Amino acid sequence: MNLITIILIAVGLAMDAFAVSVASGIAIKRQRLRNAFKFGIFFGSFQVIMPVVGWLAGLRLKDFVMNIDRWIAFGLLVFIGCKMIYESFKLEEKEEAASYGLNTMLLLSVATSMDALAVGLSFAFLGVSITTPVIIIGVVTFMLSFLGIFIGESIGHFFERKLEALGGLVLIGIGIKILLEHLL
Repeated sequence: MNLITIILIAVGLAMDAFAVSVASGIAIKRQRLRNAFKFGIFFGSFQVIMPVVGWLAGLRLKDFVMNIDRWIAFGLLVFIGCKMIYESFKLEEKEEAASYGLNTMLLLSVATSMDALAVGLSFAFLGVSITTPVIIIGVVTFMLSFLGIFIGESIGHFFERKLEALGGLVLIGIGIKILLEHLL
């Protein structure tokens, strides 16, 4: 898997965390720098942990699915992408907790990194080493989450849903690329 593909996956995975950070940036009135670091560290850390967990699980399952691994990776990425696009068009507003304490941050971090678990599983099926991707995913998520707090203050909810849909389209595109490489 080349570096560009890994970066695109990282950006796609970080869109949920970025959208939550933008929305939270609207609500946070004080200590923006402190909160930007908190969001970046929490979201970035979970985006590192979850693919590793998925990758380890995938290594255990790899022998059972060796003949269909590319199809599974394609299916997972397309499913995650479609889910992100669907969620970006929901009519109801996403409600964020007024307080961003430890429990809230843990819940938000897990919720925004579940897709990364499935991507880690895909990496195992594809035989991709996990080290470089998780570092890139973690750094990209940290940076986008950190910036999201400040962007939220500036642009508000205008782009939030569009960014989540864009992340979904990126993941679908990567899933199609993996499948086409396998078939051709």
